[in-house]
Amino acid sequence: MSATITALVPSTSRAATVSTSGPVPTNVPTHLRITRRGRLVLTLAVVVAALALIAGFLLTGGSAVATSSAGNVHFDHVTVAAGETLWQVAEGVAPDSDPRDVISDIVKLNDLSSTQVMPGQSLAIPVQYSQS
Repeated sequence: MSATITALVPSTSRAATVSTSGPVPTNVPTHLRITRRGRLVLTLAVVVAALALIAGFLLTGGSAVATSSAGNVHFDHVTVAAGETLWQVAEGVAPDSDPRDVISDIVKLNDLSSTQVMPGQSLAIPVQYSQS
C-alpha cells in the first residue's frame, strides 16, 4: 500500500510530493554514546548485582560436599526377639525416655516403613540412647 502526500510549502508556491511506499534506507552508522552519568549508573548496577550475588552465597552457607566415604559413626544394634514389639525394644533401650520418641528415632534411623518388626531383625539404636 502506498500513499502520496502533497503539501504546500508556505515560502514558495511549489507543491512538494513525498512518497511513503517503503522505508528509506539510511547509511548513517549509529554509535552508542554513554555519558559520564550513564557510566556511573552502569557501574553502580554491576556493583549492586555483584554484592547481591556475594551476599546470596554467604547467607546460604556455601556449598556442601558429598564424599563417597562414610563417616566414622558407629551405632549399637539390638536384635528383635520372638514376640517382641518395637515398643518393648524402645522401653528396653531407653527406660527413662518416652517410648514414642525412642520409637520415632529408631524408625527414622533404620528407615522403616512401619513400626512392625520381625523376630531376628537387627535395629540400629540412636547414639543418644546407646549404653556405652
